[in-house]
Amino acid sequence: MSVTLPKPIRVFVTGAGGRTGKLVFNKLKSRSEQFSVKGLVRRQEQKQELGDKDVYVGDISQPNTLQEAMQESDKLVIVTSAVPKMKQKPAEGQRPEMYFEEGGMPETVDWLGQKTQIDLAKEAGVKQIVIVGSMGGTDENHMLNSIGNGKILIWKRKAEQYLIDSGVPYTIIHAGGLLDKTGGQRELTVGKNDEFLKLKVRSIPRDDVAEVVVQSLLLEDAVNKGFDLASKEEGQGSVTKDFKALFEQTRSGL
Repeated sequence: MSVTLPKPIRVFVTGAGGRTGKLVFNKLKSRSEQFSVKGLVRRQEQKQELGDKDVYVGDISQPNTLQEAMQESDKLVIVTSAVPKMKQKPAEGQRPEMYFEEGGMPETVDWLGQKTQIDLAKEAGVKQIVIVGSMGGTDENHMLNSIGNGKILIWKRKAEQYLIDSGVPYTIIHAGGLLDKTGGQRELTVGKNDEFLKLKVRSIPRDDVAEVVVQSLLLEDAVNKGFDLASKEEGQGSVTKDFKALFEQTRSGL
């Protein structure tokens, strides 16, 4: 007797060319029995770096570059973000002066760009949208908002609330400070409303953030939840392996 295996979940990852987005894309790609993945990048060289025929070159401000992949997707992962650039190398002991390129301001990328993605996903009948965001959104005076006068966390939070109000099932992850370190080596922690900002350690490896994204696409306990995500220092606590238990600690809303 033949056994009918469940069809892989079709996932569209936007921002797949970034450091975190690339990890999300590759994790999903490596689990082909569970996922069929497409990615969106901004530049041709990013597509070549990922080396995959299912990577599109497009612009989140231009809906026509997203529609084909969105129509063929069950779930959407948004890892797009405005990225500041340094004007010039600062003097020793000074903070660098940062700016956003034309067309790359947080209002354009993190608000209007995410809104476009959410609207297209809703029209296409996408069943879940996962946003990878940042801690600090409850504080309008947070340092990140001053970078390039971009108010990046304010615009991110506006898009996240728009997603909640859209009625599309959501998972919103507010990651702590991102570390380029090996994942799967730490105890992960979840919180709410930037409570972790009071702690000395509130960072997390990018790879662990990517794994939480993957698990949130599989587990119902992550749906319609918004949470802050950090980790304990390596060697402290127990390495997180039960993601269902982790998500059971989270709540709805921002």
